Amino acid sequence: MPRLAIAKSFLTGYASLEKTVRKSVDEAIDRFEHHTFAGLHLEKLHGAEDPNVRTIRIDGGRRGVVLKPESGDVYCLIAVMEHDAAIKYAKSRKFSVNQKLGVLEVRDATALAQVRPALDALAEAQPERLFAAYDDGALINLGLDAEVLPIVRLLTSDDHLAALESMLPQPQHLALTGLASGMTPEEVWEEICQLLPDSTPPQAVDTSDLVTAMERSPGDVAFISGPDDLKQMLAHPFELWRVFLHPAQRRLARRDSYNGPVQVTGGAGTGKTVTALHRARHLAERGAPVLVTTFTTTLAETLDRQLDLLIDDPEVRARVEVTNIDKLAYRTVKGAGGHNPKIAGNAEVQALWNIAIAQTAAPFSPAFLQREWEQVILAQDLTGREAYLGCVRRGRGKQLSPAQREKAWAAIARFLALLSETGARTHMQIAADAARILSADAAPRYRHIIVDESQDLYPAQWRILRAAVAAGPDDLFIVGDPHQRIYDHRVSLKSLGINVTGRSHKLKLSYRTTAEILNWAVRLLGVEPVAGLDDAQDSLAGYRSSLHGRRPVVQAFTDRDTELDALVEQVRSWLDAEVEPHAIGIATRFVSGVGKIEQAFAAAGIGTASLAASGSAQECVRVGTMHRMKGLEFRCVAVTGADAEALPAAGALTDKDEDPTAHDHDLQRERCLFFVACTRARDALYVSYTGVPSPFLPHRAV
Repeated sequence: MPRLAIAKSFLTGYASLEKTVRKSVDEAIDRFEHHTFAGLHLEKLHGAEDPNVRTIRIDGGRRGVVLKPESGDVYCLIAVMEHDAAIKYAKSRKFSVNQKLGVLEVRDATALAQVRPALDALAEAQPERLFAAYDDGALINLGLDAEVLPIVRLLTSDDHLAALESMLPQPQHLALTGLASGMTPEEVWEEICQLLPDSTPPQAVDTSDLVTAMERSPGDVAFISGPDDLKQMLAHPFELWRVFLHPAQRRLARRDSYNGPVQVTGGAGTGKTVTALHRARHLAERGAPVLVTTFTTTLAETLDRQLDLLIDDPEVRARVEVTNIDKLAYRTVKGAGGHNPKIAGNAEVQALWNIAIAQTAAPFSPAFLQREWEQVILAQDLTGREAYLGCVRRGRGKQLSPAQREKAWAAIARFLALLSETGARTHMQIAADAARILSADAAPRYRHIIVDESQDLYPAQWRILRAAVAAGPDDLFIVGDPHQRIYDHRVSLKSLGINVTGRSHKLKLSYRTTAEILNWAVRLLGVEPVAGLDDAQDSLAGYRSSLHGRRPVVQAFTDRDTELDALVEQVRSWLDAEVEPHAIGIATRFVSGVGKIEQAFAAAGIGTASLAASGSAQECVRVGTMHRMKGLEFRCVAVTGADAEALPAAGALTDKDEDPTAHDHDLQRERCLFFVACTRARDALYVSYTGVPSPFLPHRAV
């Protein structure tokens, strides 16, 4: 009986198709599913690298690529593309079985043949070879095959190896990358075995058995068990392609155990979150309860929905709790005190700072004192005047004399007294209280904690997590990107008892954002170095995308009304192209701008919903501030109001004369915010401004 399988690459393409094209694809798949192939022509291509590859007609302009092994009666849908691209792809790819791991591999055989002369010439000019220290036997034992070995022998630099990533079979490229990074063959073997579901290679591999190889590759191929399974998969293609794992992600997520905290970093779209979710599933499958936490409620809700798609075993799913860090803090404080803590609003806090400054004649601004309180006193859990006067003010640029510290402490102490009189507490105070409560517990409350968007957590929140989980193997799995830091929280994990030395990993390939959007957006970040969480500078060197698409569109307008009219027309064109409304995200810098966008769309008859809305608002375009875009993904993104008055926002910047270091940090944070909003786009990015453009905008096209 024929069986149908769907590759991750197919879901990626399917998720970006218009509804009318999806209908044609669905009809073709339906014929597979019902095992009636009359009228369904599988075309075998003349001159193809792989005789097992076929194409099928989807509609007048597109074809599907199908892997049909000679034995096994399995049809695997690999991709759906425009006609010429599909033919080119089908002719150039060759599918094989890794001779050691037994997993399915694909290589761009045509591209490898084309690059061979250039590698020959480079090797002739450079006698030093990258893998000269390893004989053929050592490489074969890591899964390299007879077609790849001759090319490997020509490589002279890491850059050449990186350039071959999209051409070589991924397990083999991963093995070579490990050796090039200084790992021993034994260490590399342990790492690449993480690509397997149970990390155990088969005792024997039949390299002609493509079907068994597919079954060993659940991160790349999914077998359809029936019509309901197929319907569920195709109903959520945009969500599902996000929870597939690339081999580089799989080896991190499915590793049997780590002997302490782990940190995974990487640029936007590199799969940090999906790696974290798979790690949560892996740990839950072993029987232990797992906490997944992040900074915002919106992102926590998104993670919860993704886990519902990822984990189909109710018992395993029940072991994974998802909540944002503030809710965890409030729940902890409420549990200890028996009542909900009262939260002080921003306006109330600002007013109290002004009163405290006036009453103590402090020569500082409210913003400076609030940062001093949050980033020094609360961050280090300092408990009194003497502790503050003698502390090291990590992360603060402006030096304070002893007399200035006395004045700062007097103002801060007065602010705290005024705040106490109201009976309210700030979010950061509640976090500090929760950390102290958890530290006093007889035993930690969790065995495993997964942390997403780690760059935005505050030191007191890290103390919560350190106190909530028992120190030891697999205690903390931390993912984030310092280049997406949008809150003023600078943290040294080591100083908080979280040591990731030797257990830090970086993902460099973006699977969401096209190279055109990525190359443009990276320039928004400027050239200033970015501090990581492990006391080292973080770099986007090597960050890239193998996806290609349309270049970002940047439009200038003379007035705001015209800019809004053009925004409506841009979104209408996406909707006319049958992009789902909920797959369109619109961001602007200020809340006031959100209201104007909503009014313009209401007048045009286009429904909108907040970026924080639940997944049920399927027929609405999502609108919100740039901060609300954090952790979300859309097919099409519009960033509006990107002018010099909004980016950077003057109110978000510390006065340069008061604290030049804080000013620079604030400026970089505004860059990161712009970068985050733009890199939520998968297929299309539209940016607009009125009057003078933001100084962050690139002055030339990609």
